[in-house]
Amino acid sequence: MFSEFNGPEMPGAVVAVTENGREIFANTYGLANINDDVPMGRKTIMRIGSQSKQFTVLLILMLEAEGKLSLEDEVQKHLPYVPRLEYPVTIAQLASNTSGYRDYLEAMTFGGLSLFAPSDRETARKIIGRQDALNFKPGSAMIYSNSGFFMLFEIIEQIEGAAFNDVLRKRITGPLGMSDTSLMLRDGTVMKRLAAHYTKCAEGWAHLSWGLEYGGGGGIVSTLDDMVVWQQNLIDPIVGSQQMYQRMGTACVFDNGATGFYGLGLVTDVYSGRRAVGHGGGVAGGKSQSMRFIDDGLGIIIIANNDQMAAFPIARRIADIYFGNVAPQPIGLAPGRYRQEGGPDVFEILVKDGVPTFADSGGVAGFDFGHQGGPKPERGTTDLVLSPRPDGKVDGTFCGTPRVYAPLDPDARAVVPLAGRYSNKAQGLEVEIDGDAQRGIFRLRSELGAMNAPIVAADSDLWFMFQPDNDMGPCLTWNATMSVTADGFEINSDRIKKLRFTRA
Repeated sequence: MFSEFNGPEMPGAVVAVTENGREIFANTYGLANINDDVPMGRKTIMRIGSQSKQFTVLLILMLEAEGKLSLEDEVQKHLPYVPRLEYPVTIAQLASNTSGYRDYLEAMTFGGLSLFAPSDRETARKIIGRQDALNFKPGSAMIYSNSGFFMLFEIIEQIEGAAFNDVLRKRITGPLGMSDTSLMLRDGTVMKRLAAHYTKCAEGWAHLSWGLEYGGGGGIVSTLDDMVVWQQNLIDPIVGSQQMYQRMGTACVFDNGATGFYGLGLVTDVYSGRRAVGHGGGVAGGKSQSMRFIDDGLGIIIIANNDQMAAFPIARRIADIYFGNVAPQPIGLAPGRYRQEGGPDVFEILVKDGVPTFADSGGVAGFDFGHQGGPKPERGTTDLVLSPRPDGKVDGTFCGTPRVYAPLDPDARAVVPLAGRYSNKAQGLEVEIDGDAQRGIFRLRSELGAMNAPIVAADSDLWFMFQPDNDMGPCLTWNATMSVTADGFEINSDRIKKLRFTRA
């Protein structure tokens, strides 16, 4: 599983497997720094990305236990700059990704500011403060949103009157002796034993870093040794309590009565009939995963200093070895693109080595064919289950709500071109589109920056937006759809819904 990262001049990963808290396997692979030929080690410091969220939520629960806040508080009680939109939103909904607030990192991109361009915390506040709609009614669905954890990060600092890192050290990492675990606000920070983080490009491996300030949603760095300590603390708490961790690992329940899979800063899951709790992470040049099969005593930790490591599926393959699982037979899903009937969401079924693979605006993933109810994309935070129908359509369930997806005509053309000028005045976004009924160029400008992206007709009233400067091949995933409205269009991406533009 890790052999491709164990050769010369390769970034790498660390992995540990525990059984009832006892380490039964551990190894390090590849290089922490290719330039200087520094090998990966157990004490190599790397970004753990969104695994940071569990630490942030634990701090929130500690503050609640001390009477300093309530998870039922409305966000605006603590953060007046956050807009109160169609519905009230609570702290608990921020921590469970059920708030409906748009992800500020995707909002940054669709506001014309690249994640690689320099920005600060005030930029994040401004982006969140200018949002003009929620993705959905709070509590009715789950869509991953870094905005919620940025807000939790700010609430912690406001209540404690101290920097997040100081609170983290005082309450969690200090008592546990996790001396190499801390919040690293920016890529490029100088730190002893800090790994370089890499991406793969046509010329080979390259350093990758974002220009933004990381917060409590993804900014923590750690080591294999420290994360083994942390996972043991979840089993036998020295910091926090069993009740807190039980709450964090209890799945949310939607308004329709269906049970989701995200708890409070932890992902709950059932894989091959076994309950698992954990979280993954993905940042510039880094991937990670922590997973505990809580009824079986198995724990898995992976941290990588590159963005090519498929940490979530690999953790599951390690579990397959441990449990002796036999891979389920793939369920037939006809290749092609499918659109939600009455909605803008689209996915594509690709076939690789004879096995169906899932693709949408969030990227490409394999399927968990053993999932109860039907094939489920093998991602840590996608609540979508599919089932093929005899008529060629696909039944889906999203957050407990049934959907039907119908095949898209590959030769579809728009009824009319989208050419013209548009705006979203609330967010200060101006768009100009050139092109015909098949292809065009989307040009966005704002005070944050600019974005030029190719667009291609997907249906009579739907367009695909692709990453700028990419070849628009038939298997390339799009980063958003644009659905035509009476007076303009709406952008829908993996973590942003109903971003509305009206014709100028």
